Amino acid sequence: MDFSHKAIEKKWQKYWAENNTYKTTESNSKKAFILDMFPFPSGAGLHVGHIKGYTASDVFARFRRMQGYDVLHPIGWDAFGLPAEQYALKTGNDPRDFTLKNIDTFRRQLKAMAFSFDFEKEVNTSDPNYYKTTQWIFQQLYKKGLAENRDIDVNWCQELGTVLANDEVIIVNGKMVSERGEHLVVKRKMRQWVLKITEYAEKLLIGLDNLQWPQAVKEAQKNWIGKSVGAEVLFETELGIKIPVFTTRVDTIYGVSYVVLAPENELVHKVTTPEYKEEIEQYINQAKMKNEIDRKDESKPKTGVFTGSFVINPITKEKAPLWIADYVLDGYGTGAVMAVPAHDPRDWEFAHKFNLPIKFVLKTKDESKAFVGESAYVNSESIMGLNKNAAIQKLIEILESQNLGSKKINYKLRDWIFSRQRFYGEPFPVLYNELGEIELVPEQELPVTLPKTEYIKPSGDGRSPLANVHDWVNVEIAGKHFVRDTNTMPQTAGSAWYFLAYLLTNKPGELIAINSAEAKQRFAKWMPVDLYIGGQEHAVGHLLYARFWTHVLYDLEIVPTPEPFQNYFSQGMILGPDGRKMSKSWGNVINPDDVIDSHGADTLRLYEMFMGPLEASLPWSYDGLDAGLKWLNRAYRVVYKNTFSLINNGNLDFIYNDVVKKVTQMIEEYKFNTAISQLMILVNAFYKEIPGSVYQPYVEGFVKMLSLFAPHLAEEMWRMLGQNSTVTLSEWPVYDETKMIINKVTIAFQVNGKLRGSAEVDLNLSSEEILTIAKKDANVVKFIEGKSIVKEIVVPNKIINIVVKD
Repeated sequence: MDFSHKAIEKKWQKYWAENNTYKTTESNSKKAFILDMFPFPSGAGLHVGHIKGYTASDVFARFRRMQGYDVLHPIGWDAFGLPAEQYALKTGNDPRDFTLKNIDTFRRQLKAMAFSFDFEKEVNTSDPNYYKTTQWIFQQLYKKGLAENRDIDVNWCQELGTVLANDEVIIVNGKMVSERGEHLVVKRKMRQWVLKITEYAEKLLIGLDNLQWPQAVKEAQKNWIGKSVGAEVLFETELGIKIPVFTTRVDTIYGVSYVVLAPENELVHKVTTPEYKEEIEQYINQAKMKNEIDRKDESKPKTGVFTGSFVINPITKEKAPLWIADYVLDGYGTGAVMAVPAHDPRDWEFAHKFNLPIKFVLKTKDESKAFVGESAYVNSESIMGLNKNAAIQKLIEILESQNLGSKKINYKLRDWIFSRQRFYGEPFPVLYNELGEIELVPEQELPVTLPKTEYIKPSGDGRSPLANVHDWVNVEIAGKHFVRDTNTMPQTAGSAWYFLAYLLTNKPGELIAINSAEAKQRFAKWMPVDLYIGGQEHAVGHLLYARFWTHVLYDLEIVPTPEPFQNYFSQGMILGPDGRKMSKSWGNVINPDDVIDSHGADTLRLYEMFMGPLEASLPWSYDGLDAGLKWLNRAYRVVYKNTFSLINNGNLDFIYNDVVKKVTQMIEEYKFNTAISQLMILVNAFYKEIPGSVYQPYVEGFVKMLSLFAPHLAEEMWRMLGQNSTVTLSEWPVYDETKMIINKVTIAFQVNGKLRGSAEVDLNLSSEEILTIAKKDANVVKFIEGKSIVKEIVVPNKIINIVVKD
């Protein structure tokens, strides 16, 4: 008899909803804040890739709940953003209505999967009650000097009418285009809000040390922050213009052949001589068509233009030509590099291309290529005979004594560009008075909400569509005229603090103030997040921004810990059946609704957790899905029409307790696939005893463990075992070490090296006792009867071998 997934799913989902089974509790000293990366509610709905991460977090939340923890397992919607706005523009719909409709679809799908979310904690970043707090946090950033309006180079997409983040831009046929729609993107200088995340670079770096994160994710963050200890050196042009250069190898300064500026460096126009002006302008325009990844690609041919100026080496006093080249980036260091071709592969390639001198200052036997490393100094007057550290220190002292340089710590991290020229985003809580000066919207007047308007189409002139809503833009306060900032915040604004929003929410749409005493009590109870599961694509951007905001809130004494996520796990992707990333364009996307209809939610949950290690990216397999359903039916038949004993005959003591111990440890380590394997071993053991006297508490323990992966079926089996409460809130099974002592072993019986029988016997029997048992085995007797026994070999607790001859 197989179970009907359609019948039991509706039954138990109704029960959980009516009994508020997954409500967050506040009664225990132990707590577990289990967090998912909340989804963007697109029109496509969830796919089975989303299901993997949500199932993993749900398994762990159910586990902690049964262990007696207070569990907070919430969900919400990353609802602002470009996709909803683009859909609205194409269809003529309001993005707000479109988003709410999509949220309904997502919520239905999540509930169909039996995820134990507390939906009373649900948040929506596009709800004014939510972004009121986003605006309040922005105002605190501004008050701390961490938010600034600045003229900067940005990725501008004319077709979409907005600035795009670097991760929203891709390269197609050598050109920068938007990831969405593949529209042309160019570099453009615009006045934008930026958040000074660079001010927190060192804190963000140090904070990684005590986090339980995958090492690869930590390294990705460290590389993004990119701390470098070096020196800032002043090279001066013949006209007296000082050019600061950052270098980590000031000890190679004797080998400088040229100095190179980034095309965007503000000094370029000052140092360019008239005869090179046109060529420089053309090159700058070409550089604007490339993105940062393309410019940093060392495989690309080096390009550059001479400015016509020369600089003076502050140590050697020699002249060096001043160039611009797009392999130098303005956002890192000072946007200027001292080029030492003999000891840097990029500079080597550039120097060869433009016939610039190459001077070795580190000893090497092979001068046919750049030498990178450490060796004795040559052609370096003041540091000959010193080691690297001593040489660097001496040169810094020389430079400092002449006010031509100093020790410097630098970071690759750049400030967070925070403005978008879109309608569908959080409005800035900022006003400009008649002098153009910035004033904050009074706190009591937050939130600044989006107006009801049909003007949501990008203006195309770099302004937000909100600029066209004159009644909204123009504000009268206390007899004074103000205009609002018409940009909106990026989608990353709402996701930078959403984990805290769950703690502020009593029911959807109602948040208490983040700076209230009650909020601080909640943060003290629940922060930091104990387990955060999310996709590999967010290993840098989102995690870094969320950490930045939490560090700031910690400094403001709003939250009790500077780090938001104590434990982060990055799950692998589920690929299409063809082994490629799931994509509509490939036609390989699997809709969970279809799988739930054909196989049931429990089968989908079980299959995705059993596919392989949680961190692995693996292809979808319908054969694997079928196998999962087959095994669940086998598990169901353990209790279907079977009765069990309340008296323990001891037959399953070892295997049951061993499985409970292993499953408990494997869940703690997120090894869900091997935990399921252990449950399969236990089911096999049950079948060896059925029909018979299977101890009912062992079957109940199995059902409890199964409930993590197949909650609908487990609830049904729990009732079949005579239980009236929900298995979800039952106690996690415990194992008994005293019943895991092996006192029986199976001994193999061989005759002339061939297996002829076996028997289960007491542990550590003597050789004589084992031989006596073996010689009474009917099959062994058949092969030794009438023959001479030459030798009897006994390996205690394992095997005996009787050697005979005719």
